Amino acid sequence: MVSLAPEPVFFVGNFGITNTLLHTLFVDAVVVGVALYVSKHIKQIPGKVQNIAEIGITTFYDLTESVAQKNAAKIFPFFMAFFIFILFANWSSLIPGVGSIGFFEGKKLIPVLRGTTSDINTTLALALISAVATHILSIKTIGVKDYLGRYFSFNPMNLFIGILEIISEITKIISLSFRLFAFLLPLPFMFLEIIVGFVQALVFSMLTMTFMAILTTSHESAKEVSHQ
Repeated sequence: MVSLAPEPVFFVGNFGITNTLLHTLFVDAVVVGVALYVSKHIKQIPGKVQNIAEIGITTFYDLTESVAQKNAAKIFPFFMAFFIFILFANWSSLIPGVGSIGFFEGKKLIPVLRGTTSDINTTLALALISAVATHILSIKTIGVKDYLGRYFSFNPMNLFIGILEIISEITKIISLSFRLFAFLLPLPFMFLEIIVGFVQALVFSMLTMTFMAILTTSHESAKEVSHQ
């Protein structure tokens, strides 16, 4: 039976370093390492790999721009950061040995590395980061007054709608958390796992991008668009 809770591999004082935390650090190290390498090897005349990367980035930026319009430049870094981290976290979980190489405690195998998206702590943390970043970006873009106007009003009807909006923001965190839970299929379905890993990364990052686009648009701008 697969455990839903991460297992501590070793302890630093009283703090347990779990196998999902080790996988998170592994993913962070690889993503940062690749980013640094690419930044130092960008060429004026790109090769095949750089061409593919530039096409991918342009495609995703155009997608962000189609949704966020004038706020695309602010939202795109968050969109890509979530997508790249989640995609690599999901795909690296499929590397042979991840989840299967470790040590035994009694009859239970404790893997040294375990897919980080199988840990609710990771998925909840990503959802919280997404929510907090979205609201901070909203305040910076439309201002405190317009931001608070979404949720609070002296008009009873608008106040009720605002309360529903607050509840909606909470449910978004829960929804995003559970969208990322990884699941493992038998080896013949490995290709399906690769597709699922990509879809999870894309859906989470696109939902974040959409929420940011909505909350960085003021009520007045939204009204002007609706009347056009």
